[in-house]
Amino acid sequence: MGANTSFLTTETSETSPNLNLGDIPENCIALVLSYLRPPEICKLARVNRTFHAASAADFIWVPKLPCNYHHLAGKLLVDDKKRLGEKEIFAKLSRPVLLDGGNKEFWVDKMTGGVCVSVSSKSLTITGIDDRRYWNHIPSDESRFPTVAYLKQIWWVEVHGDVEFCFPAGTYTLAFKLRLGKVIKRNGRCVCSNEDVHGWGVKPVELKVMTGSGQHIVSKKFLETTGSWEYHRVGEFIVDDSNKPTKVKFSLTQIDCTHTKGGLSIDSVLICPTNLAHDFKTLP
Repeated sequence: MGANTSFLTTETSETSPNLNLGDIPENCIALVLSYLRPPEICKLARVNRTFHAASAADFIWVPKLPCNYHHLAGKLLVDDKKRLGEKEIFAKLSRPVLLDGGNKEFWVDKMTGGVCVSVSSKSLTITGIDDRRYWNHIPSDESRFPTVAYLKQIWWVEVHGDVEFCFPAGTYTLAFKLRLGKVIKRNGRCVCSNEDVHGWGVKPVELKVMTGSGQHIVSKKFLETTGSWEYHRVGEFIVDDSNKPTKVKFSLTQIDCTHTKGGLSIDSVLICPTNLAHDFKTLP
């Protein structure tokens, strides 16, 4: 019995071809890749030429792109989207696409395909921003943008902004990225200085978001955390039409003139799908 088993094993090993990953049909590999997330697909594309070719199949990438990606790619990114495959479109849209002279940008989240928009402090209307006694735009290595707005001291704070963008249908969260204090160099090290921080514990700031469809959210909160950037959520709004631009207006105010306020850094305003807003730190 043992001899017969040994014979069968030897015969099988001598007659079976030596198979490897390169022998798997490309369409089968593409089908398997379609169930994976983009970062995983890109890793497997480096296995060999067959995997690389399979990873470029359009049917893999269409479900991972926003439903209105033709608009985003055709009108905002490239002149002729037909020259690019869906994989290339995904790669380009997952990197920041600059708008408004570089003061705004959007990108597609690599894991979910959701569209995020960031609005820099340079694109905001800030009362007193041109008077260096009150506000300054200071360079920052911690921001998506070259500078952040810093308030030294003022009696009232008014910050307004807006964006008009073709968001894919869904629910979105808007948040201000703020910090009490500013980064300075001390003894060759970057540290956060809180010397100008005052006045924020007396009254809360009022945060608003409004859409062209009539959605209106107001929230009030005290600014308390010093030394680190923090996303302050204003609220959620719903987009119904993926092919029609949505106008979003937002503001941050503290206009109680009984006391001065100072030491506030404003980085940007972020709009992202609500399913990504549970942990802003994971966003690029």
